[in-house]
Amino acid sequence: MAWFKRKDKGIQTSTEEKKDTPKGLWYKSPTGKIIDTKELEQNFYVSPEDGYHVRIGSNEYFQILFDDNKFKELDANLTSKDPLKFEDTKKYPDRLKAAQAKTNLKDAVRTAVGKSKGNDLVIACMDFSFIGGSMGSVVGEKIARAADYALKKKTPLMIISKSGGARMMEAALSLMQLAKTSVKLAQLADAGIPYISLCTDPTTGGTTASFAMLGDINISEPGALIGFAGPRIVRDTTGKELPEGFQTSEFLLEHGFLDFITHRKDLKSKVNLYIDLIKNQPIRS
Repeated sequence: MAWFKRKDKGIQTSTEEKKDTPKGLWYKSPTGKIIDTKELEQNFYVSPEDGYHVRIGSNEYFQILFDDNKFKELDANLTSKDPLKFEDTKKYPDRLKAAQAKTNLKDAVRTAVGKSKGNDLVIACMDFSFIGGSMGSVVGEKIARAADYALKKKTPLMIISKSGGARMMEAALSLMQLAKTSVKLAQLADAGIPYISLCTDPTTGGTTASFAMLGDINISEPGALIGFAGPRIVRDTTGKELPEGFQTSEFLLEHGFLDFITHRKDLKSKVNLYIDLIKNQPIRS
């Protein structure tokens, strides 16, 4: 017996009247878990079923770390030039314009200062959506200026790394940023100003070879990919088979490259706890 009986025959629905399911209502994690996107946002963009930390950008990290999401962005309008007149499948300026239009970002890092648990904190956060979070001259310059600001104001600095490495379109100019940012962080260390490095998925290439591993404390999120070169390059260079998961944050923690791994919901509390301890000041609740 049929569950229903059609009374009218030949029913047709025009294209204009058809209703599509709105995009973005659900998120599927790599392990196959399905979660409502609103619930995902409320859970710090972490899948509650399997703990998978979804890749997020500077907007979300600023919202998590700054009190009431209030902050002042630093050097917001700094943009890249094309001194090398680089061109591959498209000209570098065209690639920059396309990335800016797609992401509504000026480059692959944003820097800002605001209150975190009531005290000032300078944060430089990379955005992987902008040309793979690649580190060009603007990224190095903005991080250097953020360090200068922290040095001048005697304010702790935090860098959130999420990058595919140096930006090939700027060649040696990109590689120079490794040295520039490292020097600025050394100045912070000499002044006794805390620097916290957070490695997120992925942190690779030149970022790993410079500021990402130079923190007074190096931390990471669970399951993050962290390494200098890809597994194939490392395997071909060393001539050895690699242990399973050797570029995960858990593997690096086990081998002493990280100080601890933190769930995103605990990030704000743990960062500020470390700052209170290293500055020998009362621990904020």
